[in-house]
Amino acid sequence: MRCNLGVIILTAVAVLSLAACAGPNELIDVPAEDDYIAGFLWGLVHGFVLPFSFIGSLFTDNISIYEVHNTGSWYDFGFVLGMGLFSGSSTSSVSSSTSRVRSRKY
Repeated sequence: MRCNLGVIILTAVAVLSLAACAGPNELIDVPAEDDYIAGFLWGLVHGFVLPFSFIGSLFTDNISIYEVHNTGSWYDFGFVLGMGLFSGSSTSSVSSSTSRVRSRKY
């Protein structure tokens, strides 16, 4: 029981510490230089290409994984949904193939 309490306290401290790092986005609803504000659909696209953007951002400063000039909650929703679509498509094919293997009788 004592170990579980320690893990819970450590997790709570870690979550609170990481939450303190995030600040508000000052550029919500502020257009970029070309009068561009990313909305839901661009959030969906950016979330879907996130793994590729992340790899590219490791090698250059010209690529970022998140558009700061966005509409706020709708962009965030599209971004998270796009990430889920990308990761969900790979896990569904794995789970369906494993269920076919398990259903065979040897």
